[in-house]
Amino acid sequence: MMDLVIRGKREIAEGIWEFELTAADGSDLPPFTAGGHLSLETPSKAMRHYSLSNICTERHRYVIAVKHEPDSRGGSRSMVEETEIGSTLKVDQPGNDFPLVDAPNYVLIAGGIGITPILSMARQLSAEGKPFQVIYCTRSAKQAAYLDVLHSDEITGDVIIHHDGGDLDQVYDFWDHFERPSNAHIYCCGPKPLMEEVRGMTGHWPESAVHFEDFKPVEVVRADDVAFEVHLSKSGKTLTVPADRTILETVREAGVSAVSSCESGTCGTCKTRYSAGVVDHRDMVLMPEEKSSCIMICVSRAKEGDLTLDL
Repeated sequence: MMDLVIRGKREIAEGIWEFELTAADGSDLPPFTAGGHLSLETPSKAMRHYSLSNICTERHRYVIAVKHEPDSRGGSRSMVEETEIGSTLKVDQPGNDFPLVDAPNYVLIAGGIGITPILSMARQLSAEGKPFQVIYCTRSAKQAAYLDVLHSDEITGDVIIHHDGGDLDQVYDFWDHFERPSNAHIYCCGPKPLMEEVRGMTGHWPESAVHFEDFKPVEVVRADDVAFEVHLSKSGKTLTVPADRTILETVREAGVSAVSSCESGTCGTCKTRYSAGVVDHRDMVLMPEEKSSCIMICVSRAKEGDLTLDL
């Protein structure tokens, strides 16, 4: 992992903070592509994915935006509350699960903080002179990030901004855009209701032309979760996993080494074998045949009783 320095930190909308990360010596950073993301270790020691919002031709910096969640388990909260300009963060090489493909036209849809990868795409398409449209849905203007950029000459495509005020009767109607399939590719990033609406309205489009990036992790900790014990067969430790903590967090706090990346059940890095117990699988990567012997310790828990892990 790289040690990068926070060169800039500012609130760009209500509860949304932008971070500019550079190398300590100002040297070029590894390249990324539009729609890409960074995996970084927050001050709370949690690994989080954050989409890059700057244009991918910039090599001297990475720009991300973080939504401040005061009630979160520490990831976004620690990024906002426990960092300052000059702080150093451990950052992995950029990745991209949401890449732009070559297409005659593009419809870029964002909801809330989901504007970050969409903005990087809009910047890239503008620089390349390609036709595109941005549809950005938020509750209000004060909660909408990067409105100034979207309304600037830097963005050459058609931009639609819609604020629904939190009223379900005022949500944006996408049907006019999707009624008839075209040669455009659709990219959508935002909260679950927005993703589901777009997915439902594009069911008659070619599957390869509709792309989604769900920036919100799977539900890691739930209100009805209870504490349970994990027995670690290699280290000989028995630990109690609190109701509001994950297995991964618990074993790390006990000094047991465990690798991870996304910490949202989507990458597979923290896959761990288990030999006893009943697992409540909450990840999005394990194959059915793996679930009888493996667990993603960043999100999954004991369904009942204790678990014995190969750690």
